Amino acid sequence: MKYRQLGYTGLRVSELALGTMTFGGQGKFANVGATEVEEARRIVDVAIDGGINFIDTADIYSAGRSEEILGEVLTGRRDEIVLATKARFAMGTGQNDAGLSRGYLIRACEASLRRLKTDYIDLYQVHQRDGITPMEETLDALDTLVHQGKVRYIGVSNHSAWHVMKALGISERRGLQRYVTQQIYYSLLDRDVEYELVPLSIEEKMGILVWSPLAGGLLSGKIRRGVEPPAGSRIATEWGEPPVYNKERMYNIIEALIGVAEGRGISPAQVALAYILGKPAVSSVISGARNEEQLLDNLGSVELMLSETERATLDTVSALPLIYPYWHQAASASERLSEADESLLAPFHN
Repeated sequence: MKYRQLGYTGLRVSELALGTMTFGGQGKFANVGATEVEEARRIVDVAIDGGINFIDTADIYSAGRSEEILGEVLTGRRDEIVLATKARFAMGTGQNDAGLSRGYLIRACEASLRRLKTDYIDLYQVHQRDGITPMEETLDALDTLVHQGKVRYIGVSNHSAWHVMKALGISERRGLQRYVTQQIYYSLLDRDVEYELVPLSIEEKMGILVWSPLAGGLLSGKIRRGVEPPAGSRIATEWGEPPVYNKERMYNIIEALIGVAEGRGISPAQVALAYILGKPAVSSVISGARNEEQLLDNLGSVELMLSETERATLDTVSALPLIYPYWHQAASASERLSEADESLLAPFHN
């Protein structure tokens, strides 16, 4: 296992993180997995033995059950793990049982601490945008949690680039804790984040945490053109993340991915994970596992170095079209581009 800095902090995390959305299996999360305590303990054991020191969860996963299971499993070894969780979504039916208000965030954090059986959270993340709560209120509440010792670092997830930049500006202006990470969806199938969120991370020294690097299982190798999806796979359920807008493009990417994997004699999942691990500003790639076998296969990705030819093949089949203003920048500003600009535009100019 290799380790990277968590954004612009002194904290080091494993390249591969363990996601625990599969823990609990309650409500809609039954479509993802239904791992209970003993199986979760085995999965965490395998993860730690494989060098993983970073585990991600959220209060909304199975209505808190994922956090409860993780709290049980980590008893006696909490300090071995960099533990991340998230808040924003409804955990009750009241008008103030969701969002990013001061009152709700502090309550949500304290509830997560109880479920996780810990007195601190290493990385506390806002799980989604709350467009009606002032950002100043949210950031002030997170700053309070850090100063109380309940939270070590704060991060943001599923925000647009302008939302993140606005938050960073508020933090700087008011002397508040700053978001150190973005947890974003990023996969070979969907590279939209390369337009703005990746350059933002490079420019502002934020660490990228990748969720669903296998595109909800679409890049596992089980989904192929002309073949019925296996029973129990996410695509065979009503789970709608990520949406697929162009199935022809999806199958072209999957076929290229399988071609690289077969050439190496390894799984497509390992290639898909290694591809994202090779992208700039990525601190860690979060990968869930329904069982030990999946986790052991995923762990193989950290030792995989794709060749320039293999990476170019995958880049080409999954390439983004340049939208405005980026095609104009590539055509007329190529002599004065920053490192952040180049992360998107380098393939499009000489």
